[in-house]
Amino acid sequence: MGYHWRYLNVYERARALLEANPARLALGYWLDATPPPGWWSQRRLSGGQTIEQTTHVLDLARTLVGEVTTVYAAGSRIERDGFSEADVDDVSTATLRFASGAVGSISSTCLLGWPHRVGLHTVSDGMMIELAEFEIMVDVGQGRPVTRAEGDPFVRADRDFVDAVQGKDNRIRVSYDEALRTHRLACAVARSAEEGRPVELRAGAARSG
Repeated sequence: MGYHWRYLNVYERARALLEANPARLALGYWLDATPPPGWWSQRRLSGGQTIEQTTHVLDLARTLVGEVTTVYAAGSRIERDGFSEADVDDVSTATLRFASGAVGSISSTCLLGWPHRVGLHTVSDGMMIELAEFEIMVDVGQGRPVTRAEGDPFVRADRDFVDAVQGKDNRIRVSYDEALRTHRLACAVARSAEEGRPVELRAGAARSG
């Protein structure tokens, strides 16, 4: 599965730090432009931004903060020139409650013309982590040092996939079942926004609450 963030060394660093000092607050973002393919802006074809893009940030939240038990989301859209067939939300935000007791919010928009911010920020006791797609910043009160990621996670993910298909060693980091957990979370967020009420997740399933 294509959750390429898990192939980043900065992701591994964040995971190690959070295992020692768990996150209590998570703030996620996918603030970007509308991709050009026409199918992306149609809910029946893409599922919307949460399912097609923000799912990557939700995967970070799941694996770095913990499983989510409840989501409550809202979204809306406006008529835009050049997107006459669009019916997906162009702004949305979701509140998450984690099994650990941590809380979080994930916000998305496709109204910009550039990728303004994509990533996950976490707050632990005395530690702030800002994890972006190609860098990490760990703030413990001694400045804001930024470390760049090493290598290309897309190439690594594709290489592992091709090797597995060819019958070589299976080094894929995200199994189908694991990816399905994240997809169910993304679907729960989208469902909550559509229905206007909280959705609870239990044992990998989502139900309205």
